[in-house]
Amino acid sequence: MPLAPLPSAFDALELFPAGARPAVFLDYDGTLTPIVSRPELATLAPAMRAVIVALSEVAEVAVVTGRDLDDAIALVGVPGITIVGSHGFEVERADGERLVLGGGETYLPALEAAAMRVERGLRSIAGTHLERKRFALAVHFRQAPERADEVVTLLDEAARDEPGLRLTHGKMVAELRPAADWHKGRVVVALAREAPQDTPIAYLGDDVTDEDAFEALGEFGDAPVTVIVGERASAPTAARWALPDVDAVRRWLQALEQRLRAA
Repeated sequence: MPLAPLPSAFDALELFPAGARPAVFLDYDGTLTPIVSRPELATLAPAMRAVIVALSEVAEVAVVTGRDLDDAIALVGVPGITIVGSHGFEVERADGERLVLGGGETYLPALEAAAMRVERGLRSIAGTHLERKRFALAVHFRQAPERADEVVTLLDEAARDEPGLRLTHGKMVAELRPAADWHKGRVVVALAREAPQDTPIAYLGDDVTDEDAFEALGEFGDAPVTVIVGERASAPTAARWALPDVDAVRRWLQALEQRLRAA
């Protein structure tokens, strides 16, 4: 049976009172910028950056991504906002303070050992791209979707040999991450708890890893505006609202910024 479509996130704008200062959490790839063939090509459009800069003047903005922290900071290019990298294992706060969370450093030796094995294995799997991160190994196969099973098998074997790691899946990507009980949802809830009580909360994301945040924000009841972006809007999700694409995200953020300034 087809899933009932989720309501448009534009209908949720009324949940943000004029003059409020909400906490707005934003995934990067597929939410602020379109999915591309190689991760280094996912640059932020000037119009999107301008909207984020404007929104950061009236809201607490955090970009939450699986990318390395330094990579994310360089790509976003907006000072004075929080950047969460490596699915929550590393954070740079708006004031520049850096944190490593979830015990991520414990897993660095296992990741290094797995990286050598995965690099060797990928030599025979054409069309794939290994993205080395501080707290993860990601193999992208968007240019060779027919090799997905081989990639998953390779990473699964590496994870079995390094028990401190676990295999996760995203859009045309498979990833080895620390097996710690730490993810986007954990860090988003931790940051949201720091806000004053009754602060409006929004989280926008497009991928499987964002489901952790959608679910975790249930701690705050039905108040958080959780928004799934793009094609996953037609698949099961814990999000309560939807937007069709990155351009709709830009327009929604702009509308939110204008509403908050209307006090």
